[in-house]
Amino acid sequence: FWVALNSQQSSYLCVHQPCSPLVSNQCVDEPCVVLLPQGNPYMCNNECDASTPELAHPPELMFDFEGRHPSTFWQSATWKEYPKPLQVNITLSWSKTIELTDNIVITFESGRPDQMILEKSLDYGRTWQPYQYYATDCLDAFHMDPKSVKDLSQHTVLEIICTEEYSTGYTTNSKIIHFEIKDRFAFFAGPRLRNMASLYGQLDTTKKLRDFFTVTDLRIRLLRPAVGEIFVDELHLARYFYAISDIKVRGRCKCNLHATVCVYDNSKLSCECEHNTTGPDCGKCKKNYQGRPWSPGSYLPIPKGTANTYCECFGHSNRCSYIDLLNTVICVSCKHNTRGQHCELCRLGFFRNASAQLDDENVCIECYCNPLGSIHDRCNGSGFCECKTGTTGPKCDECLPGNSWHYGCQPNVCDNELLHCQNGGTCHNNARCLCPAAYTGILCEKPRCQEAGGCASGAGQRAPPRGCPALLLLGKKMCIYPFVFK
Repeated sequence: FWVALNSQQSSYLCVHQPCSPLVSNQCVDEPCVVLLPQGNPYMCNNECDASTPELAHPPELMFDFEGRHPSTFWQSATWKEYPKPLQVNITLSWSKTIELTDNIVITFESGRPDQMILEKSLDYGRTWQPYQYYATDCLDAFHMDPKSVKDLSQHTVLEIICTEEYSTGYTTNSKIIHFEIKDRFAFFAGPRLRNMASLYGQLDTTKKLRDFFTVTDLRIRLLRPAVGEIFVDELHLARYFYAISDIKVRGRCKCNLHATVCVYDNSKLSCECEHNTTGPDCGKCKKNYQGRPWSPGSYLPIPKGTANTYCECFGHSNRCSYIDLLNTVICVSCKHNTRGQHCELCRLGFFRNASAQLDDENVCIECYCNPLGSIHDRCNGSGFCECKTGTTGPKCDECLPGNSWHYGCQPNVCDNELLHCQNGGTCHNNARCLCPAAYTGILCEKPRCQEAGGCASGAGQRAPPRGCPALLLLGKKMCIYPFVFK
């Protein structure tokens, strides 16, 4: 649904200027000039009087219906306090997120300003970003090279530019300033905007592009009036001022395609949310309606789009939550060992049951990784665990060849089949050799006589030693001979 955003639909519009103070959110208009400025056909005459409704030029005249000539217009104070700059802020607030759909058009009844900035806010006026700069000399005014929208492309469409196209004097057709929304649309939809599906496809998938055409507030910063000459005429400063007869902002309420109607509620625009959604932009689920997570609608297919009401938590959660920082909604407290934005994944330690549907309570099966043989309790999508060295099997509960299970798989020390144990030793649990009394070592490869002082020549015979290792036992010396061959 499309709306024209005019004074009847804006909940708050105010002009801030030194001689028009803001009092209780109301704009107080000061009397405008009575001197006829030289070279400017648009101004107040001697009958201009802000205290008389019929002769005043208040801010609301920028938004009234223009069906007569001459046009009604708002007019600022004049540049009487030169050299202090004459600066005016015009703020338009709707207390609602708006998606712009057409050019912003500002019609001046004075000359178009020498310097101006159009700004936008996405957070109801808390912060502001420039939309476009306007100047007779961009380099001098804003230290920017002059550009036009025609100099942009799909890749640079979000660039903030300064243009000199709309800052001329009082020549014919020099009353209007544009912010070119349609020219930017044309980079995606073609020069005559015939391929809107291409544009909406980009808006669906590119948040930065979507946000570029979205506002909650607009601000027109008038920084320097039209001088029309090289030098300011200090003797006739009353000729310099701003006068605007019309501001057109066309757009639609942002309701994330979960509403077909946008209405006034307590002087504010409000979406009539459908699909059990709520919030100023229908941006979250209603309380007790969180069986499916909130999802923004799509602009496609043209012309109605789709509300995307079938995005869900697959029956594994009855609650969702909107994450403002990420601009997305997630399922909360997923059950049945599931996890993820839509409870579509399995918790750590579980894997997807390929034979079950996503909404099956048994969609996730426990991994059952052996804690002694696996690195951790997680498994892959097929249920296979990640095993330690020497371990194998889907659950890491089997040993590879050359390894044996002993509080997990340990490398074999001996092997009965390969007769690794020597000199008559026997293998015990593949972990160690049991050696006969005359031999020692891991594989029973060393005669014990070597440890006692030496062995005699021959097959393990030992010559009686001249002395013996002394062992002090109960105060007596004894010679101990482990064995004697005869």
